[in-house]
Amino acid sequence: MTVAVVLFTADLRLHDHPPLRAALASSDEIVPLFVHDTGIDAAGFGAPNRRAFLADCLRDLDTGLRERGGRLVIRSGDVVAEVCRIVSETGAGDVHLAAGASAYARRREERLRRALESGGGRLHVHDGVVTAVAPGAVTPAGSDHFAVFTPYFRRWSGERVRDAFGAPRAVRVPDGPGSQDVPVRTAVPGVSAGLAEGGEQEARKRFTAWRRHGLAAYEDRHDDLPGDATSRLSPHLHFGTLSPVELIHRAREAGGAGADAFVRQLCWREFHHQVLAARPAAARLDYRTRHDHWRSEAGAAEDIEAWRQGRTGYPVVDAAMRQLRHEGWMHNRGRLLTAGFLTKTLYVDWRVGARHFLDLLVDGDVANNQLNWQWMAGTGTDSRPNRVLNPVLQAKRYDPDGDYVRRWVPELAALAGPAVHEPWKLRGAERARLEYPAPVVELADGLARFKQARGLE
Repeated sequence: MTVAVVLFTADLRLHDHPPLRAALASSDEIVPLFVHDTGIDAAGFGAPNRRAFLADCLRDLDTGLRERGGRLVIRSGDVVAEVCRIVSETGAGDVHLAAGASAYARRREERLRRALESGGGRLHVHDGVVTAVAPGAVTPAGSDHFAVFTPYFRRWSGERVRDAFGAPRAVRVPDGPGSQDVPVRTAVPGVSAGLAEGGEQEARKRFTAWRRHGLAAYEDRHDDLPGDATSRLSPHLHFGTLSPVELIHRAREAGGAGADAFVRQLCWREFHHQVLAARPAAARLDYRTRHDHWRSEAGAAEDIEAWRQGRTGYPVVDAAMRQLRHEGWMHNRGRLLTAGFLTKTLYVDWRVGARHFLDLLVDGDVANNQLNWQWMAGTGTDSRPNRVLNPVLQAKRYDPDGDYVRRWVPELAALAGPAVHEPWKLRGAERARLEYPAPVVELADGLARFKQARGLE
């Protein structure tokens, strides 16, 4: 009997899973393995919302495997040590793993490869699992990555994406390897009250419904704050309960402007992965420094806390921050507005905001979170690094009747229409009745400080 190990990481699904498919094709039995990586917790990435969503994903994955005659083996500890322990227990010769983009993932692959080879084993790292096009597969002349999205999108769009395939019908797992219990989300403290459900079955159900009812209008409505017309699939892409390859194919099969816009957003995700793979330090350092002298965290502490709590006095910013706290997720337009407000109106280091987002976001991954923050801070890949989004004008454009603000800022629910975006314009007793703070800064003052800091005046 030949045995192979499939190490699940950010690919918690059975459909369109190249490592699983390869292992089943080459071995009599497989060990589907997930390791709770203590290194991730030690680095501060074990946020409650992601741990709870992960519990859903693992339970669903285990259920799917049991329906096919198998089971999920769960261990905790150092990934390399646990994989090697499973190899020793089962006599497995091959380990299959999806390729990662972060520096941590690549170090893990290299450590695992060395450990396995020293014992006569083999590591097989598969592309086309976490992303459709592997980071570094397309590059411009004279560089190891694309630094600007549009030319990357053109090249990426011309790449042939491999065919997607279904889930296996049967999975044979050897007797013997012990497993921890499958976790449950209710055991995780500090989870956002409105956190969505995780797992492959939920992901596939959500995408099928959205493809039928939301995809066609995506081009026109993806920035609609109150309409909530986005797919909300980012957590499932982060945990790999959906395949980006399958999403691209199914969107293109549907066709139309909405599908094109959705595929473009999938490409943005892959763009960030290829930037991070080439420049791993961008997870913590400016990709393109502007020589900013950000306000100190101590000096800006009150403003930072007001931003975190959704009490800045700018309703659309506060609405988005409260959505984040309640759902562990935020509308993409809200992410742009809140990040821009922190970095360019309050002039606070992007790393402060990125850290807070990673504490709460269920879809928080290093590539997209850090590089989107850098894009808004003007230290990343944006070709217009000094652009400033005015939160009032943006609110009037993307929440014209104020419904999004009233949903998340109930103190302002009595204000009708677009007046909700500028409560400071109220006078006398009407203003006094609002249990809502005055703006922490005048927009003009924030803009002047930013321009001075960047040498634009």
